[in-house]
Formats: sequence, structure tokens, C-alpha cells
Amino acid sequence: MRTALNLPNLLSLLRMGLIPFFIIAMTRGDTGQALLIFVIAGVTDALDGFLARFWRQQTALGAYLDPAADKLLLVTAYVSLTLESVAPVVTIPLWITILVIARDVVIVTTVAALYMALEVRSFPPTVLSKMTTVTQVVAVSLVLIANAWQGAGVLELAAHWSLYLVAFFTLASGFHYVLLAMRMGGGDDAAEAAPDPAGDPSADA
Repeated sequence: MRTALNLPNLLSLLRMGLIPFFIIAMTRGDTGQALLIFVIAGVTDALDGFLARFWRQQTALGAYLDPAADKLLLVTAYVSLTLESVAPVVTIPLWITILVIARDVVIVTTVAALYMALEVRSFPPTVLSKMTTVTQVVAVSLVLIANAWQGAGVLELAAHWSLYLVAFFTLASGFHYVLLAMRMGGGDDAAEAAPDPAGDPSADA
């Protein structure tokens, strides 16, 4: 019998616990420390997914806890890095932060609507959504690095360009999810064919 509070899930909880320390580092303007916390969180993210698969400890709780921890940390990072007082060298434009948050709100609302209307219990991540998550994480990392090592023009340029990629993939994956939801809403076959995300605790919308 698989225990809900296993090591992979505890690592996800640890990642959530790092968020207050990330916020404290950002409010102090210590982007170097914030970057270290962000990297540690990334390591726990990779580790909990690996351990869950290796030890066959996938749980329904982990299927929701893992992406929730990722989203909370990413949203916190994007909101923090829109403030010039926190990120004086490279700041994430407010419109990009709004796009990132709005996409997640649209996805959560869509999933809830599908569940209530059609009892669709799974909404698996797409290739576009995974690319979106990767670009969002890379962008935060580059912005933090550019602010921690001020004066590195190449890093600043890379950070700026990564944000445009975030905007592109965020919009593309958001529209794609809406199209998928409309397709699922068109018949029960698509809903029944959808795989169960509980089998992959590392699944991320």
C-alpha cells in the first residue's frame, strides 16, 4: 500500500516551504540567495519525480501536489521579479507576469468546468505546456543570474530574449488547452480516452 506522505511528496512539501525564504531573499534584494533557493527547489522537483517512478511511489496526492508546488514558486518568482526595487538590472515586464498567471487561471477554470459538466477527471499536460514550463523556469533563472551578476551584458540580453519565448509559449499553450477543452466537450469519447495524471506525479500543466 502506497503512503500519501512518502519521500517524493515530502520533497514537494519542502519545495513549498522554500517559497517564504525565496520571498525574503527577494525583498532583501539578494538575488544571489534567491537564485540558490530557486536551484534547490528545482533539484527537489527533479528528485521527487525520479524517486516516485524509481520506487513506484506515485500517488494521487503527488499528482496534484508536485505541479501545485511548481506553480506557486513560479508565480511567486514572476510577481517578485516585476518589481524594479527587487530586480534593478532585468525586470520581468508586468504584461508577461499577467500572461503567466492568466494562463494558469484559464487552465484551472477549464479543468473545473470539464469536471463539473462532463466529469472529466484528467487533463494531461501537452508538449506545448511542458515547453512553456521549461521556458518559464529558464527565464526566471536567467533574470535572477543577470541581477545577481550585474554588468554581464550577454546574460542580460539572454534574459530579455527568454522572456519573449515565455510570452510566445504561454499564449500558444493557453490557446491549445482551450481547443483541447472544446474538443473534450464535444463528446464523451475524448474524455474517456484521456490518460490519468495520477500515474505521473511529475506531470505539469
